[in-house]
Amino acid sequence: MSGASDFDFLHRNWNVQHRKLSTRLEGADDWIEFGGTSSTRPIMSGQGNIEDNVINDPGGAYRAAALRAFDGASGLWRIWWLDLRSPSTLGVPVVGRFEGGKGEFIADDTWMGRPIKVRFVWLKDTGIGPRWEQSFSPDDGQTWELNWSMQFS
Repeated sequence: MSGASDFDFLHRNWNVQHRKLSTRLEGADDWIEFGGTSSTRPIMSGQGNIEDNVINDPGGAYRAAALRAFDGASGLWRIWWLDLRSPSTLGVPVVGRFEGGKGEFIADDTWMGRPIKVRFVWLKDTGIGPRWEQSFSPDDGQTWELNWSMQFS
């Protein structure tokens, strides 16, 4: 099934270097860097996967999970986020697909009470391992602010 194996590159254990903005959507440049680990395995006969993360954020370490599911009828992936800082809230799914080595996934969401678009970009191989990036747009996708990246190795 075309697209169902798009995330197979991620199925293993990883060390992760995080880089994130402390202040978002305010033109800040207050990046912080920290480590973590990630482990991804397939579920649902390969039509999805679960990613278990240890995020060693200087503000407080926590566990988090990404749940991904492939819809064979539409060829689209949905990605949900869940973490122990708010364990009863499953995030709005970002939706998209891969074209070549790059996947782009977008959703309407809110940040600090205001409507935004959120975008995840997955790069399968950056020469040192996969990379994930998160960006927010306050203007319906006209401009994007990169606010978090994860380099997997």
